[in-house]
Amino acid sequence: MKGLLEAQNLSQSELARRVGISQSAVAQLLSRGGQGSKHIHAIARELHTTPAFLMGEIDDPSEKAVQLPSASTVAEQLDAVLLPEVEVSYSMGGGADISDWPVVRQVPFSRDWLRTLTSSPASDLMVARGDGDSMQPTILDGDLTIIDRGQQTMRQQDRIWALSYGGFGMIKRLRALPDGSLQINSDNTAVTPILATDDEAFLIGRVVGVIRRI
Repeated sequence: MKGLLEAQNLSQSELARRVGISQSAVAQLLSRGGQGSKHIHAIARELHTTPAFLMGEIDDPSEKAVQLPSASTVAEQLDAVLLPEVEVSYSMGGGADISDWPVVRQVPFSRDWLRTLTSSPASDLMVARGDGDSMQPTILDGDLTIIDRGQQTMRQQDRIWALSYGGFGMIKRLRALPDGSLQINSDNTAVTPILATDDEAFLIGRVVGVIRRI
């Protein structure tokens, strides 16, 4: 596996990003081989080899290799679009710049379905997972939220937004108060609202959809 990384000039961290696992997980696989890893097929696909080679069952990395189409190719064939899934709770250092948010994976969505949620282009959309219980019952831990970065101006009260506050990203329900401050509310009534003044909070985009596992 190490030889394949070097041959393709691919770092452990880049492989981890493509597969959607941590860099430390890739390092562990390098040290013990691919035995027992549930990500072995995804790793093999990214390294243009086979699970059998990574698990030491064969010696030829190209033997019986099947080149599967990339996620972008599959999405194009299905008339879908890939939206980046980001870690919304990641420290942003203040401001509304999302360039430092780590991308976990690319998630395919139907173009037609996205058009029912927003008129913004797909390039303005991203997804993030609910983290914790502060927005229950509207957003549960692990739910996927679709964030429209084309909307960054509050036109209606009590909508759900992705925002930066105190240098961290979060998803909350917002209310603009008459004195110019912003009330940051959680749908979980046990969580105390936050009052943001001046430029303490920065809007990232409005949450236009929530997807829940059943």
